[in-house]
Amino acid sequence: MNSIQNIVRAAASSVPPWNQGMTTTQRHWQASYGSTPNEINPDAYRSVVDMMDQAMKRFADRPAMRCAGQTLSYADLDRLSRDFAAYLQSKLGVKKGDRVAVMTPNLLAFPIAFLGIIRAGAAQANVNPLYTPRELEHQLNDAGVETLVVFSGVTATVAEVVARTRLKTIVTVGLGDGSGVALPSPPVDGRLMGAVAFTDALAEGAGLPFTSVDVDGDDLLFLQYTGGTTGLSKGAALSHRNLVANTEQFKAFMPSVLRPGEEVVVTAIPLYHIFALMVNFISYFSVGADNWLVPNPRDFDSLLDTLKKARPSIFIGVNTLYAGLVAHPRGKEVDWSNLRLAAGGGAAVIGAVSDKWRALTGTFIREGYGLSETSPILTFNPAAVNEFTGTTGLPMPSTDIKLLDDNGCEVGIGEAGEICARGPQVMSGYWQQPEANAAAFTADGYFRTGDIGIFDAQGFLKIVDRKKDMVIVSGFNVYPNEIEAVATSCAGVAECACVGVPDEKTGEAVKLFVVRAANVALGESELIAHCRDQLTAYKVPRIVRFVEALPKSTVGKILRRELRDVA
Repeated sequence: MNSIQNIVRAAASSVPPWNQGMTTTQRHWQASYGSTPNEINPDAYRSVVDMMDQAMKRFADRPAMRCAGQTLSYADLDRLSRDFAAYLQSKLGVKKGDRVAVMTPNLLAFPIAFLGIIRAGAAQANVNPLYTPRELEHQLNDAGVETLVVFSGVTATVAEVVARTRLKTIVTVGLGDGSGVALPSPPVDGRLMGAVAFTDALAEGAGLPFTSVDVDGDDLLFLQYTGGTTGLSKGAALSHRNLVANTEQFKAFMPSVLRPGEEVVVTAIPLYHIFALMVNFISYFSVGADNWLVPNPRDFDSLLDTLKKARPSIFIGVNTLYAGLVAHPRGKEVDWSNLRLAAGGGAAVIGAVSDKWRALTGTFIREGYGLSETSPILTFNPAAVNEFTGTTGLPMPSTDIKLLDDNGCEVGIGEAGEICARGPQVMSGYWQQPEANAAAFTADGYFRTGDIGIFDAQGFLKIVDRKKDMVIVSGFNVYPNEIEAVATSCAGVAECACVGVPDEKTGEAVKLFVVRAANVALGESELIAHCRDQLTAYKVPRIVRFVEALPKSTVGKILRRELRDVA
């Protein structure tokens, strides 16, 4: 048994591993599969390292990644990632199982760093570069990170917390690093004395020996952090097998849009998010796609320039990104004739947005559903579907889903229940969180998603509610307890509660209900400024409403559902 399973299973022996012989539900959705196989082989590759290595050899001469006018071939990535792996291994002493954090936007350095990290046998902790110092400090310490790869433009955040972490080495990334072209980049914060430039690490690594590391499916690949009910994020421990399995499931469902050596992908959603990481990067890299990275998707003019040049066959996004593109007057400038797949996830895709997207591009938005804990895809609208369904599709091959009521009993078709999933893409557990693991799985090993869904007679799953009160802002999960913990720390706040409210731009926005402390004249702007200092921008409350009291149950629990009713 390997490192991650030792840690997770020792912490939560009640979490059984995935069982390939699942027979618990009827799997009525398989009748809708058509030619899709019922099962995939989660060990089709020994590891993600093996899968990526085969791709780099097979497609050596093809363009692999483009960004900021620069292009790297698969052979370039093979060479550069080997050099970075050698640097990690020989210079920094990174060993199998160590965690290395990566905190960059979509730049060429990201795939180089990732491939180098996993070739050295380490696991990658993905970090949102927009994190505040508080959020970053928690994640680095929770993951036990000693090496951080970080974009120079956010090094001020690192400088704020470095003394309170285990960090020994900080590798800083500029906009053109890895391409051989030095592009103007933000300066590294002067407080980070001794930081190593990524280009210097690559140059030094080229002259250092590299020893291949034996990595298999059980080894830890990612710590993918996700919000939790305690207000602190938890690391979903994803293994190599988890990601190999999810890639194979996606290929089984959508073979017509994974043509070896032919696909062109524009990656506008961030690679530190598991959706882009698994689909845009790992899955499409494995079939030799030409991937155009977009560092800042909020710059719609730059994004549209990239789309015009790339003429993509594949585009993945969240509802808000699609909504912005269809509303932009330059959307018609793009030649969409090559587009074969537009996929949406992270938040519900709105039917009207899909209709407008189809009118613009000729392709509807194919929706899926999943979580960080499930690598991420659990359900997807398969290739046989040729129009927007308003559902998240069918469960993937080798995936078992059952919907449970509050008593743990399985509900019938057409009835709502908590979505509980088991499959080779589901994590073994949260990193060093035994109590959370015990609560996260059923006794027979199904992961409790906290989302409420309904199956129709054909097996299509529709998400109808969120049991955990999560708010989704532009595809990012926001957890009320974290927002409330930060807001309550503001002088003058007696208590507060937040809910999600509909927002045309971001899907949902955070609305905060606040009870002031006695005799305090706290204002909205003061409270929002306090939150902005400690929360990533998308988590900051958009609306603040001061109230005399919050609705509570007889035992004193704040009733968020009542707040949603008046929001």
